[in-house]
Amino acid sequence: MKLKVYADRLSQPVRAVIIFCEVNGIDYEEIKVDLANREHLTPEFAEINPMQQLPAIVHGSFKLFESHAILIYIASSFPGVADHWYPADVYKRSKIHSVLDWHHSNLRRGPTLSKTESFWLDDNRPFLLGQNQPSIADLILVCDIMQIKLVGETDWNRLLGPYKKVQQWIESTRNATNPHFDELHKVLKELKEKLQN
Repeated sequence: MKLKVYADRLSQPVRAVIIFCEVNGIDYEEIKVDLANREHLTPEFAEINPMQQLPAIVHGSFKLFESHAILIYIASSFPGVADHWYPADVYKRSKIHSVLDWHHSNLRRGPTLSKTESFWLDDNRPFLLGQNQPSIADLILVCDIMQIKLVGETDWNRLLGPYKKVQQWIESTRNATNPHFDELHKVLKELKEKLQN
């Protein structure tokens, strides 16, 4: 049974889920749900996700929404996903959960880059929690921060300029997940151009 991912690539959490699927070779079907045309508010989509938000998945008869839950499900259910994404070690996994919980209560309300830089990133390791490889937490947070690209290079540089570790972490996550990262984030450039016109 093929995983169905209900998605609009303008959504940061959607991009994280799709990048994760691509990087890990997960066989999935992307079902486009146009947010701008309010397709997520239809009765048909409410059958998939009663909260009427993206992303959502259907895997056989199983339906799930919320990006963190989706990433955990995919990392845990599909063979071949490297352990670094969602470690079996309960201590490492708990640390990832602490970042994911922090993400919803902090980063989504505004880019608290100083906390990311001073607390979550280690001077000697490229990823969150002092790890050498990315986790689902790295992917979800970086996709959120990338939304700042919509404001333009000048503002991107102004907002991220003081945070060298954050910049390096974004680049490390991008490199670890390319070419999928760049492909999924093209939508930001396209939207920015559309808004400027």
